[in-house]
Amino acid sequence: MLTSRALVRGLKSWFWRPLSSTSSVQAAHGKDVSPDVLDPSVPQYNNRLDTPLSDVPFVRNLNSEQRQLKEKEKGPWTKLTKEEKIALYRLTHELTYPEMRRGSSEWKTVLGGVFIFLGFSGMLVWWQRIFVFGEVPHTLSDEWVEKQTQRMIDMRINPIGGFAYHWDYAKKQWK
Repeated sequence: MLTSRALVRGLKSWFWRPLSSTSSVQAAHGKDVSPDVLDPSVPQYNNRLDTPLSDVPFVRNLNSEQRQLKEKEKGPWTKLTKEEKIALYRLTHELTYPEMRRGSSEWKTVLGGVFIFLGFSGMLVWWQRIFVFGEVPHTLSDEWVEKQTQRMIDMRINPIGGFAYHWDYAKKQWK
């Protein structure tokens, strides 16, 4: 007899297992994924440069034409045509090394996103400078800075190693 606790546990594992796998994402995007690929305990096919020989072939479920080609493979390879050899390779491997090494155009998307972000940030800063921030304080004007500097010199601010140290009081100019 099936208890409610066992039923809930079974439903949880049924519901969450496909969500935690990239194979279910591939299946949702139109790739042909067999049900045994969703099981992580079954070896999976991978296109990786660091593991050149996958544990399983690329095509697992062979049609009649592919089965005939596999039977022909057991004989002498000199009787196989170039197209048949390529077809046999494609049964075992999805991509060749040059195809795996070929770059993608993803960098264009990333760079476009970065430029959009920088453009938006620049527009935000420009908007803030015009509408949010007020006028520049009068204490940053050239006249005010000049008066403030003269006042600091007259008061002999930090005469040992600071501001007044660099002023020559006898010649009334900077050292």
